[in-house]
Amino acid sequence: MDKTLGYLKEILSNYTDQHSDGKHLYKKLNEGNYSSEESFVNHLSQQEIHFLNNILPKEIAYAKEEQDDKRAYQLNEVYELLY
Repeated sequence: MDKTLGYLKEILSNYTDQHSDGKHLYKKLNEGNYSSEESFVNHLSQQEIHFLNNILPKEIAYAKEEQDDKRAYQLNEVYELLY
């Protein structure tokens, strides 16, 4: 799995209990055979994009607070592809 998708999968795991969209995206990412974050984003519905647009800014900010620049950069890669 692409490293960026690995980070995305990790944060989505935090949204599987209380968010049906998070659970669905986690399952989609886990079961899909995506070669890159672009490949994954190209297979998202509008609802899935909306969900990621809501959580990624918070997760990127958290990664920056924790001084995890690599994670912040990788998650930002996905976020930019959503537009």
